[in-house]
Amino acid sequence: MDEILIHKAADVLRRSRYAIAFTGAGISVESGIPPFRGENGIWSKYDPATLELDFFHRNPLESWKVIKELFYMYFGNAEPNTAHIALSRFEQKGLIKSIITQNIDDLHQKAGSRTVYEFHGNSKKLVCTKCGADYPPVYIDFDHLPPLCGACSGLIKPDFIFFGENIPFDAYQNSVEAAKKADVVIVIGSTGEVMPAAQMPFIAKQNGASIIEVNTETSKFTHSITDFYLEGKATEVMKQLYFAVYGE
Repeated sequence: MDEILIHKAADVLRRSRYAIAFTGAGISVESGIPPFRGENGIWSKYDPATLELDFFHRNPLESWKVIKELFYMYFGNAEPNTAHIALSRFEQKGLIKSIITQNIDDLHQKAGSRTVYEFHGNSKKLVCTKCGADYPPVYIDFDHLPPLCGACSGLIKPDFIFFGENIPFDAYQNSVEAAKKADVVIVIGSTGEVMPAAQMPFIAKQNGASIIEVNTETSKFTHSITDFYLEGKATEVMKQLYFAVYGE
């Protein structure tokens, strides 16, 4: 890691008035959650069609078999890593104002972050598609699929965004507002390929923000809007960035 570049990025972050973070799957890889795309991504092993909204309603059992394995068996025990914790501490010290995340794993909140705009929802809440009742995962019997609502027997769906489903209005509005106000954005672990989420750093850039990118490989952001490209694992880079800002 280029120490001079780290310190330049830290200086810009330290002087910011409204810094935000934008995170993608790459920040959670070191917590044991693989990315969806790429050679070893989830979609190389599972058919993404099983998480299309129309497929879910037509074939809830088939869809739920994948959902159960991926999100409630495979990912269920993931814990926040150093990068999540660094963002939480930045927020606690008043430097990071909010996090816009593409992730549905709840790890930012688990790390202690409070202002998190979940662009694609959250797997830690499930909702009845008929009456709207919501359930935490511990209330769901995953041995009997598809799970049905105890109140109305409606089909239960995880409260994250399926393909073909609209982005939650509040999450979208809050993310756009934060992006427009931001003077610094730390992009962590996002390829910039998933729209409309990936528009957020571009919106910030159009409004004069500096972009600090933390990624193991270049992304759609790197050669278009990034000002400081910090190449490396999210845990290592964020630890260095935090130390460069606060010296602790």
